[in-house]
Parts: sequence; structure tokens; C-alpha cells
Amino acid sequence: MSLRAFHLFFIAVSIVLAAFCGAWAIGQYRAMHEIVFMLTTVAAVGVALGLALYGAAFQRKTRNL
Repeated sequence: MSLRAFHLFFIAVSIVLAAFCGAWAIGQYRAMHEIVFMLTTVAAVGVALGLALYGAAFQRKTRNL
């Protein structure tokens, strides 16, 4: 496995982890109605979107390697 492929795999796993963290946090918010869980959800979704954009840019930049 090349370093590029490993990097893309690691980005994908990180996106999935951030999505699961956001899903957990929204479940906790529905149960307890504490604002910290809503903030965690927003942060996790933001991180997942940021990682998706970074992954797309990285793939585009390293396509010819």
C-alpha cells in the first residue's frame, strides 16, 4: 500500500469516526438536552465535512503521483 493510498484510507476512517461521534452526540442531546452535546454534534459534522474537502483536494493534488 502506497503512502498516498494509506493517507486516503486514514482520511476516510477519520470521516467515519467523526460521523459516529456526531451521531452519538445528537443521541445524547435528545436524551439529556444539554447544549454541550449539540455543540459536539456541530463540531463533529464540521470536522467530517472539513476532512471530506481535504480528502478531495488531496486526491486531486496527488492524482498524477
